[in-house]
Amino acid sequence: MRVLIADDQALVRAGFRLILKSAGIDVVAEAADGEQAVAAALEHRPDVVLMDIRMPRLDGIEATARILAADAAGPGIRIIILTTFDLDRYVYAALAAGASGFLLKDVTPEHLVAAVQLVRTGDALLAPAITRRLVEAFAPRLPVRSGGAGSGRGGLSALTPRELEVLRLVARGMSNAEIAAALTLSEATVKTHVARILTKLCLRDRVQAVVLAYEAGLAGRPTGWSPDPVDGLGGETVRQGEPGGLDPAAHPDVAVDRGQVALDRGGAQV
Repeated sequence: MRVLIADDQALVRAGFRLILKSAGIDVVAEAADGEQAVAAALEHRPDVVLMDIRMPRLDGIEATARILAADAAGPGIRIIILTTFDLDRYVYAALAAGASGFLLKDVTPEHLVAAVQLVRTGDALLAPAITRRLVEAFAPRLPVRSGGAGSGRGGLSALTPRELEVLRLVARGMSNAEIAAALTLSEATVKTHVARILTKLCLRDRVQAVVLAYEAGLAGRPTGWSPDPVDGLGGETVRQGEPGGLDPAAHPDVAVDRGQVALDRGGAQV
């Protein structure tokens, strides 16, 4: 397995490299910013990219979108987002751009190795409940990025009634076994339905299916949702132009006030 590590902190890169190499995983390249990450990914064609969400020159969201757009006809590079907070609007935007999941930066060595191995097999990294919390918090507010999870929205009409039903249940965070029990189907049949849904909608994995279901209105908006950008969630502020900050020009969907970018997190319940 071949991995690229993209993070603007050299200590983080060194720590992750040591963990992965001790598990027999080959770290083929490192990148200190988003532009380096894109160039290294296209040059080395890693199986998995560990991508920091906030980096100078080009943030992890745009770097993810560029890599996956360039990789559309290739064997499939999988991207795991590295972040400090699980309920982060930028993490959601990266998932919508095509990332296969995210890891908190304080992840244990065992979980880091397991996550890279899991994503390499084509599975999504997020637990269903966490996926739902994240998407419920941010999906109604952000536009769909071209080439990301919403790119197959026009293909919803290609789904059969049963496939739409399965997609709705996937969006609720249900596993294949739970969907099978709810619809009185075998788990193998549900797995087949999910695979067909992903193929028809040109989605990489289950995470993008959940994102698309919410953005297309199949799962509905969470109770009490408001378009207010604050929405009662806690916040951290990242100043424009600082190392690790996000470029507001590249992300007009994120509210900017007095030279700052509000970064929401926390607060939602399972």
